[in-house]
Amino acid sequence: VQLQASGGGLVQAGGSLRLSCAASGRTFSRYTVGWFRQAPAKEHEFVAAITRSIGRTYYADSVKGRFTISRDNAKNTVYLQITSLKPEDTAVYYCAGGNFTLLALCSESIFYDYWGQGTQVTVSS
Repeated sequence: VQLQASGGGLVQAGGSLRLSCAASGRTFSRYTVGWFRQAPAKEHEFVAAITRSIGRTYYADSVKGRFTISRDNAKNTVYLQITSLKPEDTAVYYCAGGNFTLLALCSESIFYDYWGQGTQVTVSS
């Protein structure tokens, strides 16, 4: 599976963006997909995930209520809708795919096998 993240950009605080993670391959629906981000001089951080099969979702506390993850298996795409953007959301956002279902594993990058190249989100104050 190859993943490609897109949709990043420069937005003002309070604005919105929709990130997309497009996957190649017909087995995309078998993968749990997560979004992570990394800001300059900060560690890699889990943002959100959506499981394969029934599509359960899981969010980092810092983004709950502002970020929404969804998937369209027919289009082999996972979306991350971001609203009420804050300057601290500035980071490179990566999507990743993993062959697991347990929601408890979603926030751990070690369980993801495939990674996209990242898309830059910059929020100005």
